[in-house]
Amino acid sequence: MSFDAPAGPPPSGPPETLDFGGGKPLPPDRGGRRGLLAVVGAVAAVGVAGASWAAWSFFSTGAQPAEALPGSTIAYVSVDLDPSGGQKIEALRTLRKFPAFEEHVGLDADDDIREWIYDEIQGECDDLDYADDIEPWLGDRFGLAAVDVGADDPAAVFVLQVSDEDGADQGLTALRDCNGATPDEGAWVIEDGWVLLAETEDIAQQVADDAAKGTLADDDDYRRWTGEVGDSGVISMYAAPEAGALMADQLTGVTSGEDFATDCTTDDDGAVVCSGSSIGPDDTMPVPDEATKALEDFRGAAATIRFDDGGVELEVAADSTTVGRGLTGGDDAGEVASSLPADTVAALALSFGEGWVDDLLEQIAQTEGGSVGDLVDEVTNTLGIDLPEDAEAVVGDALALAIGPDFDPTALDSGSTELPGIGVKIIGDPAEIDGVLDKLRTAAAGADDGVLDSDPGDAAVAVGPDAGYRAQLVEDGDLGGTDTFGRVIEHADGAAAILFIDLDGGDDWIADLAGDDQELRDNLEPLDALGLSAWRDEETAHAVLKITSD
Repeated sequence: MSFDAPAGPPPSGPPETLDFGGGKPLPPDRGGRRGLLAVVGAVAAVGVAGASWAAWSFFSTGAQPAEALPGSTIAYVSVDLDPSGGQKIEALRTLRKFPAFEEHVGLDADDDIREWIYDEIQGECDDLDYADDIEPWLGDRFGLAAVDVGADDPAAVFVLQVSDEDGADQGLTALRDCNGATPDEGAWVIEDGWVLLAETEDIAQQVADDAAKGTLADDDDYRRWTGEVGDSGVISMYAAPEAGALMADQLTGVTSGEDFATDCTTDDDGAVVCSGSSIGPDDTMPVPDEATKALEDFRGAAATIRFDDGGVELEVAADSTTVGRGLTGGDDAGEVASSLPADTVAALALSFGEGWVDDLLEQIAQTEGGSVGDLVDEVTNTLGIDLPEDAEAVVGDALALAIGPDFDPTALDSGSTELPGIGVKIIGDPAEIDGVLDKLRTAAAGADDGVLDSDPGDAAVAVGPDAGYRAQLVEDGDLGGTDTFGRVIEHADGAAAILFIDLDGGDDWIADLAGDDQELRDNLEPLDALGLSAWRDEETAHAVLKITSD
């Protein structure tokens, strides 16, 4: 649900403050009496004006850092410490359920979160007083951006909202001095209620001048992608189309001794081994042509983090051309997930579109430096299946890996093949699916120990080592009708992928992960469920991750 603030300024007259403890009604106007109708009309007018103001102040999020940045901004992250009234209530209502928040943060509804942040990061500024030196000018919103200023690399710019420009200049100078920095270590420009901090004053001024010609908030790409993620939250993120080309340039220029060093190891001969490939000290990290082209064709993305319905959610919208269409083109993940048993503890459901095997083979071949033909021959010789037809048949219209309440995760550590309460449900043609499974069972030559055992149903096949759980999976369950599933899974109809975890399901398994750590158990206890759903809308990929509390 979205709410738009009324156009123009709020109604005139003294504003009412949003107060979590309630407030007193405004006293009635005691001017001249002109009869009952006049009194009713006056009361109605006051009521409408007051309601309009309350709605405007409650749902409006106010000015955002995007209004102080130019349209040439490449990437942007903003934080809103004073979001809409509903966000404040949901954030505090949710966070206060966790003992760690109460112990280490302990914020109440009327506390100033800005002061808490300042106290945490002030460094050596003990001589500054927040109430006297910071609070009078500090705003509620800030952001960090990468801005194209015509140089080889984008400029890093910090944006901070201020209510008193002269006070902000004095306060920032005091902060810089008390931390031992010099005027050469960062500079700022203050215009129209915003501080722009950059490496040099020239850069900050150029960003301000460029913003005067056209802001990020008015940029068509920014408006499109931030509109795709819906209502803004406490954190907002945006990547412009130009970010794709920038990332492509960075990837193609990375060598084994640079950014990928943390993902690589060095063997006895001094060669760097990354993801199974040996790369010499002067070699360039191989990047698939398809990945580079996808980044060059990137058209933008946005994300937001907000509090809602007793939990927190991350919503993302991105250009879907960065991923193979077949891999994200299915729309039946919700159907198979919803048909699982109602007491399902965890499930991962996937639905692929046409051509997903070809997409996957092409990506693997480019990454490994081989050919698609060689890959097909290797799979056929090893597994005895034909590509792409057998792979497409065995996944059906959609499949779901499901875990029931009887599943014991310790069995995985022991290496036991007796895995009760786990299995895969595949929606599709049972004869085609079982035909491919027969080929896989033959190739395994009995080594699967029942993992590939299957039971066919009318329009589905259940696969797994637990015959009792297979019998449950092959039937039509009602996970999709449960309140828990409905709270965390958005847009199940048409979803390409769904991840569902009932954190209260089973025998209190989420708390058991903490073992004897009582503090951790207490902080895991309020968790209710986790859900991730992803779907495709024409050329836009959407995803929503939700974590709810009891």
